This record gives sequence, structure tokens and C-alpha cells, in this order.
Amino acid sequence: MLRYLNGGESHGKLLLAILEGMPSGVPLTEAVVNLDLARRQKGYGRGGRMKIEQDQVEFVSGVRKGFTLGSPIGLQIANKDWKNWQEIMAVEPPRGAAPEGRGPVLVDPAIQRVVTKPRPGHADLVGAIKYAHTDIRNVLEKASARETAIRVAVGAVAKVLLSQFQITLVSHVREIGGIQAETSRLSLEQIREAAEASEVRCADAAAAGKMIEKIREAKDKGDTLGGVFEVIADNVPIGLGSYGQWDRRLGARLAFALMSIQAMKGVEIGMGFESARRFGSEVHDEIFYDEAAGRFYRKTNNAGGLEGGITNGQPIVLRVAMKPISTLYSPLKSVDIKSKEPFEATVERSDICTVPAAGVIGEAVVAFELAAAMIEKFGGDSLIEMKRNFTGYQEYVKNW
Repeated sequence: MLRYLNGGESHGKLLLAILEGMPSGVPLTEAVVNLDLARRQKGYGRGGRMKIEQDQVEFVSGVRKGFTLGSPIGLQIANKDWKNWQEIMAVEPPRGAAPEGRGPVLVDPAIQRVVTKPRPGHADLVGAIKYAHTDIRNVLEKASARETAIRVAVGAVAKVLLSQFQITLVSHVREIGGIQAETSRLSLEQIREAAEASEVRCADAAAAGKMIEKIREAKDKGDTLGGVFEVIADNVPIGLGSYGQWDRRLGARLAFALMSIQAMKGVEIGMGFESARRFGSEVHDEIFYDEAAGRFYRKTNNAGGLEGGITNGQPIVLRVAMKPISTLYSPLKSVDIKSKEPFEATVERSDICTVPAAGVIGEAVVAFELAAAMIEKFGGDSLIEMKRNFTGYQEYVKNW
């Protein structure tokens, strides 16, 4: 079973994860992971912190001489901004001078940047209530989207495993601020190339230009923008996932993973919500058989590569709706949790639009779920064993 846990705070010393269940013998270097970390930090509308961090992963266990060992992989990403937050985020309690022998006292809360003004749309208020925090910083430091950096690193490792079976992932922006891209006539490779060359990771150049203008407009207003990105997984074998139990349906697992990303509000698979507006005859993908090739095939992919919670051999197509991020330069009204007085919400970050970066994060969480499904299906403690099982299964499918 492939699984991981992560930890670390936004302004803490580092982000970390332990990834368990990766087979031995997978070629893996820090440089490959760093490519995806760099992609996550790009995109028009990002804030100044992206220039500060320049994320780099470090493997601290589970990898030796460029290959996985089969033991847990330890990953960490240093927060370069930590040097400016050491006192505020210190593990030890802050102490001041001892007045008149009465013992140590806590440092002035203002120096510690105590946050008592929750931002609408963020985890601030509910997190403080749930965990009994009087300083909202204890909530926002882990709830922050900064956490996604280590998840991208984990996903990048999963992508390396998938590449050993020629499974590839592509993400691109479909919509920002109501401006929609048109990519239906583009091949998957054309979408990849155009998206990676775009400031907003949009494969439609005309729409990309309008998206940039919309982001500028939002910035001038002190506002933020959301949008929709799409993740496509190609060359996925038939048979991943199961209808046997609700929590083994791969569509459900993929939707769960995507909804676990901060600020995501909806997931579509294939035709998605549009299928609710059509007749069944316009939705379901008809099945054909190619005698020469000896295989079943479909001419359409409205199902998005999944039927009954199982992959059907077609590309997996997932679209995700992201709300505008919660922190605005023109803050919305809020209430101080200590004084209960109305106030304008605290500003903690400066991004205007992070939809382009969200697509890279989407790739990562989808890659992890697909890698987990591949390991469940084909097993093996080593890549050699897993490939042998995969090859045998491919022969079975070909002769079915």
C-alpha cells in the first residue's frame, strides 16, 4: 500500500513527508522532483513569496545512488523565510525579563504577531474554535496552501513510478475569472507544450491573454480570482480501481484527492455536470471491437476514462473548480475573536490568482492516487517484480 504523511508550517523551519510503499529500484533524483516544485511556483498572479522560497527537495531516507530502496522515503523542503520567523515560530515558549523576581513572563503578543482577526473563506475561525486556539496563527500556518509544496514533491515521486509504465499526466487551465479556453482541437502533446509555455498555463493563447488582463484587473481592485483547471492522465491501463466497495472506486479516490487541495470547490470527471443536462444516448460511450487489433474501443470519452469506479483504458479526464483565494488586499469584514469587535480581515499573503499553480498540484495528487492503484493492482516489492506482473496482465488483456 502506498501512503504518506506530511507536516510542517508555512513559516516554520521546513515541510516534510514520509512516503511508504514505493517499490525498490525506481530511478529517482532530487532534480526530477525539483522540476515540478519550480512549476508550482510559476504563474501570472503569484505573490512575492515565490521569489523568496525557490523550493528544493532533499531526500533524507529511502533513496541511495539514484534508486529507491523499498524503505520509507523521507522528503523535506526548507522554508527559506524561516530566518525571519524563528522567534515567532519557535518551538520553545517565548520568554521575557523577570520583573522584580516574579519569574519569567511571556513576550508582548504584538511582537509575536498574534492573529485574532479571522479571514472570511479561510480555516481561521473554524480552526480556532475546533482546536481552542486564541492565536489564529496556530491554524493558518498548517491550513496554508504552502503545504502543497511537499505534496507536489510526493506526487513527483509517484509520477516517476508511473513513467516506468508509460503513464503520463498533463494539466492546463481551462478558465480564470469566467474566461474560458478552447482546446478541443488540440492533441494532448499540443496542450502540454502550449500550457507550459503560457504564463497562466493555458493552451489557448487568445484566452490566456484575456485571463492575464482579468488578473491585472483583480489586482488593481485589491481582489482575487479563481478558475478551473484540467488534469489528464494518458495511457492508464484498464482495470485500476474496483466497484467492490465504495472506498475502492477510483473515481471517488481521485475526487477526494483533488478536493483535499486548499480552495477546491468542485470536481468533474469526463463530461461531468453536462451529462446531467443530456439524454442518455448523448452521454454514454458506445463500445466497438477492432478485429484486426483484437481489442475493444470507444469513439468518445464522455466517461472520462472511468466506468463503475474502474479505469476503462481511455484517458482519465478531471476538471477542478477553484474558488478565489481567501486573502484580499481590500479585506472583507470580520470580527476579532478576542474583543468581538468588527474589523477588516488580516492580510497574510499576496497572491491574486493561483489557478495555474493549482493544476500542478492537481497533477501531483492524481499521480499519487494512480501510483497507489498501480501498486495495489500489480504488487511487487521491487520495480522488476511489478513490471513482470504488469506485462503478464497486459498479455491477459490483449488475449481476452
